[in-house]
Amino acid sequence: MSDQELLDDVDDGESEGEGKKKKLSVGRLGNLLPTLLKFVAIGLGAVILIVTVSAITYSLLSKGGKQQTAIPVTESYLGMKPQYQMFNLLGPVTTRTKDPVPYTVRVDMVIGYDMNDNTSGAEFTARQVQIRDFLRRYFQGKTAEQIKPENEDQVKREIREQINTQILDKARIREIYFNAFEVMETG
Repeated sequence: MSDQELLDDVDDGESEGEGKKKKLSVGRLGNLLPTLLKFVAIGLGAVILIVTVSAITYSLLSKGGKQQTAIPVTESYLGMKPQYQMFNLLGPVTTRTKDPVPYTVRVDMVIGYDMNDNTSGAEFTARQVQIRDFLRRYFQGKTAEQIKPENEDQVKREIREQINTQILDKARIREIYFNAFEVMETG
């Protein structure tokens, strides 16, 4: 073989190698594209499935079906109202309101406290004068509009909270009842 033939064989080998490289790279790209499309299709299918299941679940729950956490409302479930011992030795308190044209307020209050509390009655008796004085000052600081019958529950709540925090040590008022609660225009 001559040198020329050897060079020709080497050139042919290089051109064949380049052709193989080109075929090989096209083959890899050809194999990569279907795999990539397969993963995109799987992801898209998963998103569609999740959205569909979520939409169906939401629509079923929001149609106003029966609540799963419904609380039964029966007398046995609600229980009985608690019973209280009553302290009624305060007597009536009469005072005036802070209105420009004063109104007269007459209150006869009864205090309800826990049934099994034996010490509260003694504390209420010991602090009876302080409680009466508090009631007098409380109603003197209010207007007739603030203590009208529609606001009676709020008045009771305020009196209970203030006496519990400002006057009493250990005893606690649980309920306040009025034997008399009269607001009369003086004039």
